[in-house]
Amino acid sequence: MSNNAEMRQKNFQSIQNPEWRIDDSRIPYPDAVSGMEARVADIRSGAARELVWLTEHEPLYTAGSSANASELLTPNRFPVFKTGRGGKHTYHGPGQRIAYVMMDLKARSGGKGPDVRGYVHALEEWAILTLARFAVKGERREGRIGIWVDLGGGNEAKIGAIGVRVRRWVSLHGMSLNIEPDLEHYGGIIPCGIQDFGVTSLAALGQYITMAEVDMALKETFAAAFQGFGVSD
Repeated sequence: MSNNAEMRQKNFQSIQNPEWRIDDSRIPYPDAVSGMEARVADIRSGAARELVWLTEHEPLYTAGSSANASELLTPNRFPVFKTGRGGKHTYHGPGQRIAYVMMDLKARSGGKGPDVRGYVHALEEWAILTLARFAVKGERREGRIGIWVDLGGGNEAKIGAIGVRVRRWVSLHGMSLNIEPDLEHYGGIIPCGIQDFGVTSLAALGQYITMAEVDMALKETFAAAFQGFGVSD
């Protein structure tokens, strides 16, 4: 087998079997960011596999690269962290599952060129398939990032947020799903800059699910969500 073929096979095996980290405790946000950055460097150097990191934070707001200060309604309520991901302001806190995904988009391109849009679509599909495990229909909306739920009567609400950053074609950040957070905490921001729609959670929809059950669903739906988003053997 040639060196190029061996490298392709190594990449293929790596991306089909990312490492998983699941935290039982809440991780400080700066530690999560520094941990992602270190892992991205290791992925780039070939010292580590891709990583899916499921975690949780104490209440905080993050400001993405297009955040507007006017959308931070109560700046002294929770710590506010500027972050390199795309998007505007969002909330993280207890009862919300954060999925940080460090994925080598270049290795997954099979020589076709990294596909950031396809990666975001796969993240959305992952959230949708996970919610379906709990009888909740998550949906995309044209022009509105994230995952939405139709509440009936012309009303809808956001249940999942997506914000990514790509450094030298390796992804950072990822998505969050509202399991049972305090939805009132969203009142301190205009979430993702969208004023006309609210936010919801599995609990608010009558689905009281443990975090362990959500983690299992995330692991079980990952392969299907990312099917086709990788190199060919």
